[in-house]
Amino acid sequence: MVVIRLARGGAKGRPFFNIVVADSRERRDGRFIERVGFYNPVAAGGEQGLRIALDRVTHWAGLGAKASPTVERLLDQARKAVAGAAA
Repeated sequence: MVVIRLARGGAKGRPFFNIVVADSRERRDGRFIERVGFYNPVAAGGEQGLRIALDRVTHWAGLGAKASPTVERLLDQARKAVAGAAA
């Protein structure tokens, strides 16, 4: 099964997460199919905290990929930001 989940990076105490499409049998930080965005929970100042290619997520969801609960929450945030910017 294909899943959309977070892959951790960054240093100890400074987490950084890539949002990736991966086979569910692969390790959390292992091989992935495609990187569709990133999440930086400790973004400060002018740094961007969240970027997601919503078109690619929609593509993979159409092919049957399931998003993890945390990624679902981040997708909701990204969709609200896009809707707020368009209004």
